Amino acid sequence: MSLSADQIRQVAHLARLELKPGQTEAYAQQLSNIMALVDQLSKVDASQVPPMAHPLDMHQRLRPDVVTAPNLREQFQAIAPATENGLYLVPKVIE
Repeated sequence: MSLSADQIRQVAHLARLELKPGQTEAYAQQLSNIMALVDQLSKVDASQVPPMAHPLDMHQRLRPDVVTAPNLREQFQAIAPATENGLYLVPKVIE
């Protein structure tokens, strides 16, 4: 697919890009090459290729979900100014 200079100017206008007069032909050639590559890729038969979420066949290694830190809640609440039923009591900020 070959793009004309008018099409390049229209795309540049839609993308709000400023093109100098000498740039139009170079961009036309570059975008035509990209469109040809996309056209070539769309002709490939990928019906037997399963969809994948990641190009590498690997699994994320996760650590086991176990508690490793000691429970220091009672020690922390013992030095807190005010607690009730395991919660910290703070002054009311919004009236």
